[in-house]
Amino acid sequence: MPAPRRAAAVAVLGAVPLALSAAPAFAHGSLGDPVSRVAQCYAEGPESPDSAACRAAVAAGGTQALYDWNGIRIGDAAGRHQERIPDGELCSAGDPEFKGLDLARADWPATPVDSGAYVFKYRVTAPHKGTFKVYITKPGYDPARPPAWSDLDLSAPVATVTDPVASGGFYTFPGTLPERTGRHLLYTVWQRSDSPEAFYSCSDIAFAGTGTAAGSGTGTATGAPDATDAPGGTPASAAPAASAPSDAQIAAGAGQSTVEHHGHGDQDATTTTDPTTDPTTAPGTPADETAAAPDRPRAAGAGAALAETGGDGGTPYLAVGGAAALALGAAALFASVRRRATRAR
Repeated sequence: MPAPRRAAAVAVLGAVPLALSAAPAFAHGSLGDPVSRVAQCYAEGPESPDSAACRAAVAAGGTQALYDWNGIRIGDAAGRHQERIPDGELCSAGDPEFKGLDLARADWPATPVDSGAYVFKYRVTAPHKGTFKVYITKPGYDPARPPAWSDLDLSAPVATVTDPVASGGFYTFPGTLPERTGRHLLYTVWQRSDSPEAFYSCSDIAFAGTGTAAGSGTGTATGAPDATDAPGGTPASAAPAASAPSDAQIAAGAGQSTVEHHGHGDQDATTTTDPTTDPTTAPGTPADETAAAPDRPRAAGAGAALAETGGDGGTPYLAVGGAAALALGAAALFASVRRRATRAR
């Protein structure tokens, strides 16, 4: 192949992977061990859950919340978790679709744990960079009351990890559960580092010899012996064991999920996770609002953290546009060289 034609072909081929790699990736998931409320209820079956608590969640919010188990999120959180999520709505992240998960009940199936080292497993359906923080409720937590931010020990996360590597559909990372007794709640926050988007989940756990050893990685859960169909209602049988949804269950329910993995950044404001304004520069936003407070996660995608990725949320789209322009120009060059070669014959 003549040198000019070879150069044009290389330019065209080189532009293709650039355009593909510039497309943004998007994160979705929920804690799988200890299993989150929403993942556990989805695994039980959205249309007919086994446990009383999950049936109550469906009665309150419908089945769609369970099919969308990996989409409890705030698109423009940017580390402002306490500001954006009201007390009593932590498990739904303030999203009405998931309001059934906020029900104050003492019979949510709970993963049995012991104090000490624990290996956490986060079920991820779209990996991305970011920081995970897992918080636990303080001693004296009452599961019959809606959890508030003040119930969480925000000063001492039980696990913190940045950019773990996903394997087998899970992010796996170590943590340490403190001394506790009885039922408690774990609250997981996954703040993306290349986007203001954050994901949230609640996991019920039970200390003091109620089941499998800590760190077993089983994700199995057990119900309280006095489980009821509603708080204060008629006693029902104990909630059955549950676990994070399997690959087969995820695939089976994919067609009924409204969670988008690749539609973000489009012009549909009801489905995209990308904010329409920059939360750090929006009118009325204090200059120091995104600074990390000692008792709350910091926006890993805000401020100085942008230097780590070399751009902000718009960078991938600029890259795609540039790659497209390069591809068009290379194609035109290739056509021109070919015409000249034809005339020369």
